[in-house]
Amino acid sequence: MPDERLARFEAVYRETYGQITAYAVRRCDSPQDAADVVAETFTIAWRRMDDLPSGEEATLWLYGVARNVLANHHRSESRRKARSAELDVKMADRYADSPDSRLQREAIAQIFRALPDGDRELLALVAWEGLDHKDIATALGLSRNVVRVRLHRARRRFSRALTEAGIRSTPESRLAPAERSL
Repeated sequence: MPDERLARFEAVYRETYGQITAYAVRRCDSPQDAADVVAETFTIAWRRMDDLPSGEEATLWLYGVARNVLANHHRSESRRKARSAELDVKMADRYADSPDSRLQREAIAQIFRALPDGDRELLALVAWEGLDHKDIATALGLSRNVVRVRLHRARRRFSRALTEAGIRSTPESRLAPAERSL
């Protein structure tokens, strides 16, 4: 029985992969996002093999699954962008020459996004989540000292990148929530 299930899944996969991939590619901003949507679609198909119709109906069913996966993907992406925009504004507000111009805010956001993933994560945990060294160490499974050193380096890289872009900061613009000191 499991061999029949696998054989059926493989047949449906071979027959529909190109169509489902094209569907996702046309609706996603990046090939990576499309690949994620396709992978999730076929994962759901595998889990719900008993619900998967046969013949041409299988393709239509998979389109429906892909549509739902895309809707979830777009909702997640919207939430992520909203959180990023909120963080960008909070970080921009920490600089003496309050970026009144949209261009300067966008420059700060672009510089932040260009930082290595680890730096962005640490800076976001401080500026966005309001965590201190101890909390970050617990969340990331690191020692407080490692967090302190990495956060110092991340701040330094961010500050250097801002300076190179002509964006000045003041001592008060350190990436620590105003109500908490690190």
